[in-house]
Amino acid sequence: MRLWKQVLGAGAVSGALLIAGFGLGGLGRAEAQATGGPDDPGKPVYDQFCAACHNAPPAGDRAPPVASLRKMSAQTIMAALTTGVMKPIGDGLDRRQIRDVVQYLAAPEGATGTAWIDDNRCAADKATVDLSAAPAQVGFGVDTDNSRRMTAAQAGFTGKQAADLEVAWTFAMPRTSGLRGQGVVVGSTLFFPAGQAGYMLALDTKTGCVKWATPANGLRTSLAYGRLGKNGPWAVVGGDSDGELVAFDARTGAVAWKADPRHDKTVPLSGSPVFAGDRIVVPISAIDVGNAMRPTFECCKAHGAVALVDAKDGKVLWTWHTMPEAQPLGRKNSQGVEMYGPSGAPIWSSPSVDLKAGVVYTATGENTSPPATGTSDALVAIDLATGKQKWAFQALANDVWNMSCPIGSASGPGQRKPGPNCFFAEEGSVLRDHDFGGGPVIWKGKGKSLILGGQKSGDVWAVDAKTGKQVWHHQFGKGTALGGVHWGIATDGVRVFAPISDPGVPPADNAAGLYAIDIASGKVAWSWKATPDCTGERRTRVAGCDIRYGVSAPPLVVDGAVIAGSLDGRLHVFDAATGKRLATHDTSGSFETVNRLAGKGGSIDAAGPFAGDGMLFVPSGYVQFGQTAGNVLVAYRPKR
Repeated sequence: MRLWKQVLGAGAVSGALLIAGFGLGGLGRAEAQATGGPDDPGKPVYDQFCAACHNAPPAGDRAPPVASLRKMSAQTIMAALTTGVMKPIGDGLDRRQIRDVVQYLAAPEGATGTAWIDDNRCAADKATVDLSAAPAQVGFGVDTDNSRRMTAAQAGFTGKQAADLEVAWTFAMPRTSGLRGQGVVVGSTLFFPAGQAGYMLALDTKTGCVKWATPANGLRTSLAYGRLGKNGPWAVVGGDSDGELVAFDARTGAVAWKADPRHDKTVPLSGSPVFAGDRIVVPISAIDVGNAMRPTFECCKAHGAVALVDAKDGKVLWTWHTMPEAQPLGRKNSQGVEMYGPSGAPIWSSPSVDLKAGVVYTATGENTSPPATGTSDALVAIDLATGKQKWAFQALANDVWNMSCPIGSASGPGQRKPGPNCFFAEEGSVLRDHDFGGGPVIWKGKGKSLILGGQKSGDVWAVDAKTGKQVWHHQFGKGTALGGVHWGIATDGVRVFAPISDPGVPPADNAAGLYAIDIASGKVAWSWKATPDCTGERRTRVAGCDIRYGVSAPPLVVDGAVIAGSLDGRLHVFDAATGKRLATHDTSGSFETVNRLAGKGGSIDAAGPFAGDGMLFVPSGYVQFGQTAGNVLVAYRPKR
């Protein structure tokens, strides 16, 4: 039961319904049974179907250890097995087996109800959502260039103040072991996707009180902010665990519309949408890389795409596909199952949009079955008006890989043997899984425009925006399946900042840290190598503190300061010009929250820091991949 990538963002609403249908009634392990002991009926199910991947995964492996699974809610595990990435395993279990293994693994849950919202409602004078101000950011990338750059006016504080912050308040989400989505700030309102808790929230920026809360079906993506049509209402938009794009009226929280932009109803929405005027660009990923674990799965058919939808109603205007539809390959795997290809090249990240030039830029992942295509592990330019591809820059060719495969050589020392759906392992694939996990950044200099991208190989690329031709590139470390550059990069307009995670990589090859490259010249401006901090209580409260300490979440630039969160829960502030570390804050550990739920911070991953109205917001906690669970949104302000 290898939990792959970041797709365990399934929400409590759909999960609770699924659990009720399976006879759990929404109860966690402590309420539904004893303690998951040797006589527990779920133990033999776990031992047969899950233990091989989760009992002792090696450092840097994507399968979270069983200790991390036990911090997940019953809703999260149930949704993963029935509608999420673990559905290939769930499909092989009967209803009782699913119920038993969920009960065996799930963390205890009390009856939280909605008190975490109701007891923290804003007073009447704080409850109004005022949308008259310009948004602090329009989405994951702050702007449509994906720069993740904010001025002091946008953030509400200066770079100098960023070096001297204090915690203003924290807000805890129930049934939550990780926060994978970023919010947006408009005026005094923070819109936030509480995915596992099953709600879309509007919070007061200064106090964390709740202005409105709308039940939502497991919001999985970060949010985008824009107008629903030329004269429509302002809205926040995100993708949910059913693959639907959902638009919430920003003023009231009412659902304005739901739409399904997917060309293939089996694939998820993982990357964040972005408004392009009165249209919305929607990245679409794929799931067969995980489905391939099942020996009887017809590997592989799904592929990534980008859809453009009308912001007025979500109607699809065009879809660009990373490749043609898969066809039978005329061969069978070792289990006698027909094989298909090409497939893969999912899109995990938010695209960028040059509205003036009329171009969408996106980034893709690996192929999951042959033949290899030129659009995998690539930066791609798409015509905004027509959806036709303009160019593709492939950073790594022939990276055909799925979770039936080893990483690297299929016959190297210590490698596990390829499974039935890694039928191509000896046919020349590099077997790296070196996606572009973060979206491309548009940079405009004097007389030229570049597209910047960071790859899990540790490479940072600059290509010509008009032609896709390489201008420069650097590699930091050797990369891993969960790093080098995992979730994205940022720029201050002069330098591009590349975070490197490298969990579990041996010291000689480990490049964990933050790197700055002068964009115009392509020369490295400065570098900062991260080191672990396992002092005092951190050794026990931070999972794998000695191997998971790099920077995986995308940084944020605020007025000359670079703010980056690390896998061990630390928040670092740097001078953008020199790389001098100005401050470090620890978000791991317990917090007293404004909504009176038990709050605990953990790993900072997937969702990076974001800011607005004089506040810096940090989603803390990400249990996947053996990292540290957490359920708090930490709000910082300049120290008074």
